[in-house]
Amino acid sequence: MTLGTFPLAHANGLSAHPRRVALLSIHTSPLDQPGTGDAGGMNVYVVETAKRLALAGTEVEIFTRATSSEHAGVVDLAPGVKVRHLTAGPFEGLRKEDLPGQLCAVTAGLLRVEASHPEGWFDLIHSHYWLSGQVGWLASERWNVPLVHTMHTMAKVKNLELADGDTPEPQLRVIGEEQVVAASTRLIANTGIEAQQLIDLYGANPAHVDTVHPGVDLEMFTPGDKQEARARLMQRTAERNLTSLAGFGTRANELADKRILLFVGRIQPLKAPDILVRAAARMVADDPSLRDELLVVICGGPSGNGLEHPTSLIELAHDLGIADIVRFEPPNDRATLVDWFRAADITVVPSYSESFGLVAVESQACGTPVVASAVGGLRTAVDHDVSGVLIDGHSVSAYAHTLASLLRNPERLANLAGGARMHAATFGWESTTVGLLDSYRAAVTNFRKSEMAARA
Repeated sequence: MTLGTFPLAHANGLSAHPRRVALLSIHTSPLDQPGTGDAGGMNVYVVETAKRLALAGTEVEIFTRATSSEHAGVVDLAPGVKVRHLTAGPFEGLRKEDLPGQLCAVTAGLLRVEASHPEGWFDLIHSHYWLSGQVGWLASERWNVPLVHTMHTMAKVKNLELADGDTPEPQLRVIGEEQVVAASTRLIANTGIEAQQLIDLYGANPAHVDTVHPGVDLEMFTPGDKQEARARLMQRTAERNLTSLAGFGTRANELADKRILLFVGRIQPLKAPDILVRAAARMVADDPSLRDELLVVICGGPSGNGLEHPTSLIELAHDLGIADIVRFEPPNDRATLVDWFRAADITVVPSYSESFGLVAVESQACGTPVVASAVGGLRTAVDHDVSGVLIDGHSVSAYAHTLASLLRNPERLANLAGGARMHAATFGWESTTVGLLDSYRAAVTNFRKSEMAARA
């Protein structure tokens, strides 16, 4: 289904879908490159759903905090979609953890924008992540419109699944999330597992929780010729005149005949790229002949706690004696990322916590199977033994054994590649947007009923 043929969401007896939605993505801009700073799958989610909401007839204004004085106040992202940068605190150097102190300034900026519109301009607020939810909570009461909220990640879940040496989420965030859950008209969960976590851990009303799977751009992320993808990547490397981040890695012409294990994401303990590096070292130790065949590619930049020691993964590869088979790539644009997925033999997602795992679905859409941790949304994003393999726990030995076994069994790897394509085809952004519109209409209907009941 192409963007141009996007259907109107089905009515299900509810009111028409909203004319205009204020979409809040306060801590990270949809214009940021995924894989850098705090930008990741949520940024992709916001962009892709906003564009499709606009095509379905709902205008979207995305509000985010300005992080540079060079940002234009308003950016037209797509027809019917605007990005508004709100000034709150210093433009640069403010960590996500420090943003709670700027929420008043963000809210004031949001209210000023709304006050410049005719009364009743927005029909609904959709906030993403708890910081946005705090702002949305106040704005929804001021504008008398429903608040729909998507968590994306939850402090209580992350604290239950901490990586070794990682820092627990603070109580400030836990309390803030509980407040947002209580204040929201409806909550959107990425998976059924996340929906149950909202109910069990946060006391959410089950009747107010909608499960809407994130999607993948099935027109961009498609299977392609592995060697052609590798040739394009080698050409880009030659044009950049570098081999990898900080000078570590292999020569560009060594891509062609390698068995490539790929990691895509932010480099931080939560995402656990170190597990892949350690597993690769174990594989080479168990079978020294693999050194000439294996290449581990890490695509992403330091983020979160990873910023405290941004070169730690490079140093780990050296300490383990495998720096010659580990290649570090900076975050890539979408077209280059497609080539990396096509070029890889296996994509590895060893995260300690994932609300969904968009990288896993994007990889599978390109025909590359995934080996991932059996946590959170990855249990939905990956169909175990059909589109990839899910591993319980984070044992380096388990990852090393699974990866080596797949590389030695090309028939099984080919079967998983076929299953990967079929599984990913069930996750389209069009379906996601239809689900969002259904939830929006339910929120508007429930909000109006609550108002009528309060006046009765």
